[in-house]
Amino acid sequence: MSARVVVTGGHGFIGGHLVDRLLERGDDVTVFDGPAPPVGRSPAAAHARLVEGDVRDPGRLAEAITSGVDVVYHLAAVVGVDQYLSRPLDVVDINFTGTRNVLDLACRAGARVVLASTSEVFGKNPAVPWAEEDDRVLGATSADRWTYSSSKALTEHLTYAFARQHGLAATIVRYFNVYGPRQRPAYLVSRSVHRALNGRPVVVYDQGRQTRCFTFVDDAVAGTLAAATSPTALGESFNIGSMVENTIGEVAEMIGTLTGTAAVTDVDTSRALGSAYEDLARRIPDTTKARTVLGWKCEVPLRTGLERTVHWARENPWWLALPDTGAN
Repeated sequence: MSARVVVTGGHGFIGGHLVDRLLERGDDVTVFDGPAPPVGRSPAAAHARLVEGDVRDPGRLAEAITSGVDVVYHLAAVVGVDQYLSRPLDVVDINFTGTRNVLDLACRAGARVVLASTSEVFGKNPAVPWAEEDDRVLGATSADRWTYSSSKALTEHLTYAFARQHGLAATIVRYFNVYGPRQRPAYLVSRSVHRALNGRPVVVYDQGRQTRCFTFVDDAVAGTLAAATSPTALGESFNIGSMVENTIGEVAEMIGTLTGTAAVTDVDTSRALGSAYEDLARRIPDTTKARTVLGWKCEVPLRTGLERTVHWARENPWWLALPDTGAN
């Protein structure tokens, strides 16, 4: 049966791919976001209802989250290193206030909520891989690096509180380094592909020794949909990510091979970003819970996902013309 769903942040990277999948399966989809982008939307997105607004505005949000809505996928947020270094107040305000509004309206409407969270909530806990209930280890509050982590952790606290105090049916998914077509060129994979195909060297920080686990966007969407339908997922959080660990240098090398551009520029993190940013040596999820409860696991190997991303980028010159927005 089709469902009535709302996707906040439906014009974003993961949100847009989620909207595509929801429409493909026949759901009645409302996107709550700013104006539709002039380019970059999939043809399917035109079939979604759009309510333009800011999640900090409960009046506008109430036009989307109404009685009869079955599921609210809350993905609206300010994300990206460049954003939380330049807009730390917006990061906190949009993530916290916006989520409070979403949860309140979903509770009134009797809708189920899937909250998009992040691996960043674990901070710099050195004991990887991270299971869902592992400790958070953060740096100083004076470092803007931790505004995103802290604000998203607060959205999780809000979600648990609404579930326990008001009976809200809610599930949290934590994404780990999601990449793929249509992602703005501000993240490791998207920025590296963008630079390489524009004939510019790929940028790595601190010799690319850090490790990450990269998740193709189709897998992230599949995990999100599974979290919305499993009755045993209510009141729970799930790590959504690959458990295959690669160094940043290895990923840069793969992208160089796939694009035919092997040039790499190394940047010293402390010199480029200053004390406001602190990088992490490793970020690895334990996805046992997602496999056992949701029946979900990553299906797309990194090289395959990179091949699809590079192919898409070559076919979309509008994306290659976008500015490089990564933090330097």
